[in-house]
Amino acid sequence: MAASARPDGSAHGAPLSERDAAILAFERQWWSHAGAKEQAIRDEFGLSSARYYQLLGALIDSPVALAHDPMLIKRLQRMREARAAARARRSL
Repeated sequence: MAASARPDGSAHGAPLSERDAAILAFERQWWSHAGAKEQAIRDEFGLSSARYYQLLGALIDSPVALAHDPMLIKRLQRMREARAAARARRSL
């Protein structure tokens, strides 16, 4: 079995941290929180939006996160790529 597809959701021997798993769970269902996402991030994690998105960006590129929740990570990667393409079109 490949290291990035272990049944325990870990890759290269490093399991997903509790905080990282919580961030992924939040991304799966943030829309169910009342109010703005930024306020929900602060309430849930005690982080600024900027720091939360830094952590999420690292997770999107993480093979451990991909093994943990492939559908969510692929969706987030597609969304990030679409935003980058839209920015590139605006700057031309």
